[in-house]
Amino acid sequence: MKKSFAVIGLGRFGGSICRTLTDEGMEVLAIDVNEERVNEFSMIASHAVVGDTTDEAVLKSLGIRNFDHVIVAIGDDIQSSILTTLILKELGVACVTAKAQNDYHEKVLRKIGADHVVHPERDMGKRIAHNMTSSNVVDYLELSDEHSIVEIVANRKLGGHTIMDMDIRKKYGLNIVAIKREEDIIVSPLATELIHTNDVLIVIGTDNDIDRFEKKVME
Repeated sequence: MKKSFAVIGLGRFGGSICRTLTDEGMEVLAIDVNEERVNEFSMIASHAVVGDTTDEAVLKSLGIRNFDHVIVAIGDDIQSSILTTLILKELGVACVTAKAQNDYHEKVLRKIGADHVVHPERDMGKRIAHNMTSSNVVDYLELSDEHSIVEIVANRKLGGHTIMDMDIRKKYGLNIVAIKREEDIIVSPLATELIHTNDVLIVIGTDNDIDRFEKKVME
C-alpha cells in the first residue's frame, strides 16, 4: 500500500528526500516558505505548496495529520524546526522525522516528541572519515552512538576459513548478518559457511569492537 509523506523544507536534504520518495512511487507533499523552491518541486512531488509551518492553521488546512510520515527538513532556522515539530505532534501526526543541526537541537526535538532525529552532515562526515581510514571498509552506517553496521571486504586472513573457525562473535563480539559474494547475498550465514577472499561481510556490533576487529584481522 502506497504511503503518504510530507516534506517540510526543500533545501538540499529535504529536496533529496522528496525526489527519492517520489521516485519510489510514494505520495509526497512538498512544503517550503520559499516560493522558488516550491515551484522547482511542483513538477516532482505529488503536491507542492508555499506555507509557513510554524502556523498551526496552515498545517491544519493541509490536512497534515492524515499523512503517514512527516519529515521536518528545515535548514538553519532552529526555532522554526522546533515549533513545526511541536505543532505536528500536537496535531497527532503518527511519525515525525526531524533534521537536527547540533546535539542541543536534537535533545529539544526528542523532548517535544520527534519520533526520529537525524544529523545528515555529522553522520555523513563520520561515514566518509571511516571509509577513508580503512581500505577494507566498503560502507559504514551508524545505528546509534555506539553501534554500527559495516561492509568489510574479506582479505586473505579471512579467506579460506569458516565463520566458526574465525570465532568472530566470541573473540570480537561481532555478528556477521550477511555475506555478499559477487551477485549472491547469503543472509544469516551458518557457522560452517566458508568465507572467500573478496567476500563482502556485513557486520554489526559496537564501534569499539569493529575497530578492534579491523586492526587485528583486516590489516
